[in-house]
Amino acid sequence: MSAKKNPRILVTDDEASIRSALREILEFEQYDVSEAASGTLALEKLQAEAFDLLLLDIKMKGMDGFELLEKLNEAGIQLPVIMLTGHGTIEMAVQATRLGAFDFLQKPPDLNRLLITVRNALDKGILVKENRKMRRSVPRLSEIIGESDAIRHIKATIAKVAPTDARVLITGENGTGKELVARSLHEQSRRSDEPFVEVNCAAIPTELLESELFGHEEGAFTGASSRRIGKFEQAHGGTLFLDEIGDMSLTAQAKVLRALQENTIVRVGGTELIKVNVRILAATNKDLRLEIQEQRFREDLYHRLNVIPVHVPPLSDRREDIPLLATAFLREMADKDIVFEGKTFSPGALEKLQRHEWTGNVRELHNVVERLGILSSGPEITAAEVDLLAGAVQRSATDGNQGMRDLLEKYPDFQSFKDATELIFVKYQLDKHQWNISQTADAIGIQRSHLYNKIKKFNLKR
Repeated sequence: MSAKKNPRILVTDDEASIRSALREILEFEQYDVSEAASGTLALEKLQAEAFDLLLLDIKMKGMDGFELLEKLNEAGIQLPVIMLTGHGTIEMAVQATRLGAFDFLQKPPDLNRLLITVRNALDKGILVKENRKMRRSVPRLSEIIGESDAIRHIKATIAKVAPTDARVLITGENGTGKELVARSLHEQSRRSDEPFVEVNCAAIPTELLESELFGHEEGAFTGASSRRIGKFEQAHGGTLFLDEIGDMSLTAQAKVLRALQENTIVRVGGTELIKVNVRILAATNKDLRLEIQEQRFREDLYHRLNVIPVHVPPLSDRREDIPLLATAFLREMADKDIVFEGKTFSPGALEKLQRHEWTGNVRELHNVVERLGILSSGPEITAAEVDLLAGAVQRSATDGNQGMRDLLEKYPDFQSFKDATELIFVKYQLDKHQWNISQTADAIGIQRSHLYNKIKKFNLKR
């Protein structure tokens, strides 16, 4: 049985004396302490290594404490943060709390107060990690929603393939849910308690992708002031999801192929061979066979990745899933935001959604459901509101442009169309601000007298 590790704390302050004093106190309490003399160095350390707590000075040269907190939030790096300052104000404390800091202490901190706060912050960090792990273990709201033949086939494939370490290539248009398939494969695998690390190959500049995947050593290139652990190492023992792999450069493809063949990597600027144990899942919206013909994708890498192919069809090819998806999205939103509570779809609304051309696939449907839930005037979302807020339906040859004709016949002139949308908007804003007239008027940028006139015009009641 391995020995219990001491909590790791990163002390960030541009004053060496403060860092030294805090290190001495914390190490006496059996904490494992590292130091960073600036916000930039702290960010690099936090990206490369795992820490349990950050002690962070607010006023520093260059990147200050508030900027670092914002960077951590953007990067999705989650750990308790205790802010330190010699010139504290109420405004600073409020801003620190808003950015997610656990507590706010004056420098020099009272020793007992500091140690109690550190213990409490570490305890909270443990609870957050356990809660996150529990949420992962609880089945989500139909991770892959649908009962069409295509979705049934995908679910059956996942059930068979997930317990193995076979590589899977997921194809499909943008917005069809390729990432959901990858996450479902991971969560049903033997690696489910280990990391799921995602890399969007299309979002990272070519010159940075190699460092992102394999990491780099200190001094490997300009700006590499400390060692960085890449995604392959971060995913060790778990799953690495290479999204939009069709956009990866040929140079990076060659290095990924070598990593898959040898199960080892070398950090940029390094020479050490590092063993990695990862399961690779890849996804693309491109036809990789065509990319191979055009010499933009390596054929040997394609065959390495395409052990199990899974194709996610566009939403237009599985319209019977649309009512299930729309209802599930609305229910999921209601769990998170009171605005959506009690909202349902009428049968006519679901029928309209089924006939809509979903060029953006499931992602577009999700956005439209959110729009309908917010802007609908009553608890039941109607077919007319789908026409108004989701766009005219132009699906089958038998329907022709019936959806557009219905919309134009319902609102034959510009003023009636404008009044209908204005009513929905004003009603939503009033409900959102609990019918506080002053707050609502300020929020939408009109005078209170004008808002009263609109309430009277549309005969709105609380």
